[in-house]
Amino acid sequence: MAAGDKTLPRITNRQARRLLLAAQGLMEHPGRKLDQPGLLALIEQMGFVQVDSINTVERAHHQILFARNQTYRQKQLTRLLERDRALFENWTHDASIIPSAFYPFWQRRFARESEALAARWRKWRREGFEDYLEHVLQRVTDEGPLMARDFGEEGSKPKGGWWDWHPEKTALEYLWRTGQLAVARREGFQKVYDLPERVVPPEHLQPPPDPAAFTDWKCRSALQRLHFGTSGEIAAFWGALAADEAARWCKKALAKGELVQVEVEGTDGGKPRVCLAFPDLLDRLDGLADPPARLRVLSPFDPLIRDRQRLERVFGFTYRIEVFVPEAKRQYGYYVFPLLEGERMVGRIDMKHDRATGTLGVKAVWWEAGIKPSKGRVGALEAELERQRRFTKAERVNFDDGWQR
Repeated sequence: MAAGDKTLPRITNRQARRLLLAAQGLMEHPGRKLDQPGLLALIEQMGFVQVDSINTVERAHHQILFARNQTYRQKQLTRLLERDRALFENWTHDASIIPSAFYPFWQRRFARESEALAARWRKWRREGFEDYLEHVLQRVTDEGPLMARDFGEEGSKPKGGWWDWHPEKTALEYLWRTGQLAVARREGFQKVYDLPERVVPPEHLQPPPDPAAFTDWKCRSALQRLHFGTSGEIAAFWGALAADEAARWCKKALAKGELVQVEVEGTDGGKPRVCLAFPDLLDRLDGLADPPARLRVLSPFDPLIRDRQRLERVFGFTYRIEVFVPEAKRQYGYYVFPLLEGERMVGRIDMKHDRATGTLGVKAVWWEAGIKPSKGRVGALEAELERQRRFTKAERVNFDDGWQR
């Protein structure tokens, strides 16, 4: 069936926005108390939280969680990761924090990726890292948790920059990506590696599921967290399946009545997009609650922002990170944060936490077309910046002259 076929159920644009917000934990009131079990449940609902090294205001994983709950504090995530071991670090589409209950499925992913990753890294990283794998693994086995700087060649910084790893660092990362090592903790932002059996709780060190069960879980769990999507979007969610694998699963699930096709309206009023959903989603469309009206800063790595094409279709918001864009060619700034108000993307803000002066500095705010910087909206932004200030332990918020663009 094609888009426009009147027999397909339709999800309006407003419903689509609310479904995506709900899927990613942004429909709950951000002021509710968040305890440790609640934080773990939130991350399980989201699926994972992406990790990134850029610390312009706060690390991405902390900002992602703070956007969903203002009572969240950084030490809560550290406890779940390093003390309770309810979470582990590995790879989805990028480096991420993942519920440990999902670890058996990563066991299958490790086996699938080992050869392909080695082939890519022979071209991308320095040659010869495979010669160090046994040596590096043996040292961690014998000595316990180690960092890259504990290995000889890591004593001096490579001339090529942070991406130019020495062979032993590459070996550590390869062993981590393929499940032979795990991240026990971080010091600063540097990984401390150890054996998985000394990091992952034994109840989660289960044999990997068979290939069919792996594909089924990856597709079902992805769609549960998307609410609606194409087979390509389902494949991309965890970054663990090829598009044709997800397409075959979707075709079989449709034939068995486990999925339905729906039309999803975009913001441009054009032809609706045909997506897949679980049948029970249709029963929930009329009861979707209003989202919190609060204005919130989102991390550039927020899962709501990750799929730029979906973001533009559903929210009418065009966004890209300009970190690697030459300064003269940037449209906005080095690291600009989207602004979410209710169910609308209303603007973006260029701000930075200057830890030397204790200042959360606002360089510029750009409001979207049709969004007026009313007194109430500017007041809501100032209230959110005050929450950001307290969260990051900055001493003050400072606005540059001409900050409203």
